[in-house]
Amino acid sequence: MKVVIVEDEKPAARRLNRLLNKRELDVVVMLHSVAEGVAWFSKNEHPDLIFLDIQLSDGLSFEIFENVKVKSAIIFTTAYDEYALKAFKLNSIDYLLKPIDDEELDDAIEKFEETHQSKSVQLNVDDFRNLLHLSPSSNYKSRFTIQIGQHLKIIDVDDIVCFYSENKATYIQNSEGRAYLMDASLEQLEKDLDPSLFFRINRKCIVNLKAIKDIISYTNSRLELKLMNFKEFQMIVSRERVKDFKSWIS
Repeated sequence: MKVVIVEDEKPAARRLNRLLNKRELDVVVMLHSVAEGVAWFSKNEHPDLIFLDIQLSDGLSFEIFENVKVKSAIIFTTAYDEYALKAFKLNSIDYLLKPIDDEELDDAIEKFEETHQSKSVQLNVDDFRNLLHLSPSSNYKSRFTIQIGQHLKIIDVDDIVCFYSENKATYIQNSEGRAYLMDASLEQLEKDLDPSLFFRINRKCIVNLKAIKDIISYTNSRLELKLMNFKEFQMIVSRERVKDFKSWIS
């Protein structure tokens, strides 16, 4: 059985690849964006099965099917909430909730093997967009996976204090005051984060509303934020973002 993984979080993609290799499934390629997906499926023989993340760095993975007629079965890998998962189930598409459990992966593969028929996937992209938007939080990630050496660490959004960039690298800091290197830019992260909970205060920082301990007037009509267990540098809301910030916290 030939398999393709479409997943923008590279540590998660590598972990899924290892899980599938243990089950002697042939992972042909790992793709990380809509653009990569369109390019690859346009030029290569389609696999038997696709493991498909929903939110990619450059858009929803469904957009691949707006450009290419994909002839493969699909198992979604997702961190979306229960409402959206029920919607996928009703549309006869299987799913795996991240982080992927071994037994659930086995069940999904077994279901595919029992029901697979050689025919093109029929997905109504607009229907799926509507289903996702019915649940306000369903478009945003509820957790992030970070690679630390040979290990993967899962950080829930409620445990995130902030994201920040430094020396051309991006970091995520948790409530314990520990920072971890990320394979993503702040621009990419903004698409994944619920704007009711996270706000980009300047070019290099995104903060979690729940992590703000104090807000202090600062020079040049700016604001300084005191965050939970954060001492790396001053968190300053840039002057041009102060008005939007005040509206955000009100």
